Amino acid sequence: MGVTIYQVDAFTDKPYKGNPAAVCLLEEIRDDEWLQAVANENNLSETAFLIPENDGYKLRWFTPKNEVKLCGHATLASAHILYTEKLLPLNRQARFFTLSGLLTASYQEDTGLIELDFPATTVIPCEAPCGLVESLGVKPIFIGRSDDDYLIEVSSEDEVKEAAPDFGRLIQVSCRGVIVTALSASKNYDFISRFFAPAVGVNEDPVTGSAHCRLTPYWQAKLKKNEFIAYQASKRGGFLQLLAAGDRVRIRGKAVTVLKGELLK
Repeated sequence: MGVTIYQVDAFTDKPYKGNPAAVCLLEEIRDDEWLQAVANENNLSETAFLIPENDGYKLRWFTPKNEVKLCGHATLASAHILYTEKLLPLNRQARFFTLSGLLTASYQEDTGLIELDFPATTVIPCEAPCGLVESLGVKPIFIGRSDDDYLIEVSSEDEVKEAAPDFGRLIQVSCRGVIVTALSASKNYDFISRFFAPAVGVNEDPVTGSAHCRLTPYWQAKLKKNEFIAYQASKRGGFLQLLAAGDRVRIRGKAVTVLKGELLK
């Protein structure tokens, strides 16, 4: 019997926008080599693998290159499938056991949004490592690091949109990824960002939930507010509603299923 697989566009209410993720529903544990091979075959920024465990699901995420510890859009996509395929009632919280601990998702009936409860991560100011700024071609007004990501603030929205990284140079920098952000020039959202991660096989991620675990407390400290609408300015683009809640970040978004199939091997 094959494995049911879905492709879901996350952080959007329109197909072929937002960030695509594959979601595989497993009935039994598969070895890591198979999981990585499937993720490579899908060639999406993330493939999520779900298997029932206790009162929820064990959830793992793989890029085409390796396993990651935290992924927002593939978690949103996973919750979306559980709800839309009626594997979980809309009034029940989805519980995911992951490398980042217990993560939850809840369906918001009044808005149709799915809310993720993720860990907040503090960004610490730092010096730029050799090659970081040069590979991005931007003029930072702030550089910080949080775990294995760098965060760079620039002075304008246009500078975020116009950034054209040299990925051959950026991959030499020791980190998972780099967030470039600025205050919004639009009344429709509070801040803008892009996320580059060639080290894990994703030159530019379309919409990155985990990056907003860093961006939310960063902009909370600067803007002295707790709720935000954020826009990630990749070619596909996507919006996130964010709430800073102590050591957690609540990330809200929509998702659209665009494909359902079966893995035969």
